[in-house]
Amino acid sequence: MNLLPNIIFAAILILGLGYFIKHIKKIRRNIKLGQDIDVNNHKKERWKNMAMIALGQSKMVRRPISGVLHVVVYIGFIIINIEVLEIIIDGLFGTHRVFSVLGAFYGFLISTFEILAVSVVIAVIVFWLRRNSLKLKRFWSKEMTSWPKKDANYILYFEIVLMALFLLMNATDLQFQDMNSGNSISKYISPLFASLPANTLHIIERTAWWLHIAGILVFLNYLYFSKHLHILLAFPNTYYASVKPKGELNNLDAVTKEVMLMMDPNADPFANPETEEEEPVTKFGASDVQDLNWVQLLNAYTCTECGRCTSECPANQTGKKLSPRKIMMDTRDRLEEVGKNIDHNNGTFKDDKKQLLDNYITREELWACTSCNACVEACPVSINPLSIILDMRRYLVMEESAAPVELNNMMTNIENNGAPWPYNQMDRLNWKDEA
Repeated sequence: MNLLPNIIFAAILILGLGYFIKHIKKIRRNIKLGQDIDVNNHKKERWKNMAMIALGQSKMVRRPISGVLHVVVYIGFIIINIEVLEIIIDGLFGTHRVFSVLGAFYGFLISTFEILAVSVVIAVIVFWLRRNSLKLKRFWSKEMTSWPKKDANYILYFEIVLMALFLLMNATDLQFQDMNSGNSISKYISPLFASLPANTLHIIERTAWWLHIAGILVFLNYLYFSKHLHILLAFPNTYYASVKPKGELNNLDAVTKEVMLMMDPNADPFANPETEEEEPVTKFGASDVQDLNWVQLLNAYTCTECGRCTSECPANQTGKKLSPRKIMMDTRDRLEEVGKNIDHNNGTFKDDKKQLLDNYITREELWACTSCNACVEACPVSINPLSIILDMRRYLVMEESAAPVELNNMMTNIENNGAPWPYNQMDRLNWKDEA
């Protein structure tokens, strides 16, 4: 028995999965650079969100055309790759279509897979036309530079090739195997190869088989460099997404304690602070990715670059520089830069005189945000660009006192007059006398 093909297959499989695991470990390491945050509450609600949003695609279909097409590609690509299990078994043990013992049910599966494969190809072609021929505005924003544009197309080409190889593999094998496939797609493709000798058909089938599994492993490892990493990360991202009302902002514990102390009539302002086993606050807000929490960094890696957030953003619609999608892309790019810095310096970060603030995200972008949560509501995978914007604003205000003049004036009025307006409290009701 010739074991060489099985050995080669095992080596390719181990190599492909090994690189994939290496990439996943690097992503995990980078995400853990963020600050810790407690997300162990509301588990029932979190599981429901993951089931509805990540698995059920509930937010994706709010835009019917792209939503339905995406569901077709998503379901088709996932279900079709169930046959990868058969390929792995055949490759490792030298069998051929090991699941064909299922008889008519196997034929039903093959027919279903092939119909889905054709549906995926059609949907992908429509996606390509929408992106490259119709040139929808949200795919051509300033942040969508050469790589994001190419990356999106590369994935579409990948999917077409993988589906075509799957159909070719079945069509050329149909003459040798009774797959009980009924009215499958390959039944109508197979006559195109009827005039070829059996040996040639076998070579074509084996070539398509090898290229299909190799293509899947390449695709799996390409995800690390692609926006399509959300295929994997959408599930944890929707689970760990905030379950608080969207208008609820988080308060810093240190500031909350100070305010509560000020409001306590029995507190002695001159007493020494109590000794507590807690880390002192060394920085308010965020100026770089290490200051953000790990859920925000997970958000950055999960971003699909679909642009729904930016297209819904009122600031962006009125011509402001802000793009929530760019906020997430910049955060991911800076996080990747920090990760490479750590790799090049034997596991430690060496100051590169750069940070997320100013080098990636400008202050103009941050202050253009209206805090309306439209971007959060629009995201199909529960990403929260607003939380990053607010943390960076907090840094500007509390660390650099660098708020816009209008905001500084408002805060001064609140401090002095108890209201945002520049009127003394004693004069607040004078307007009624002018009527």
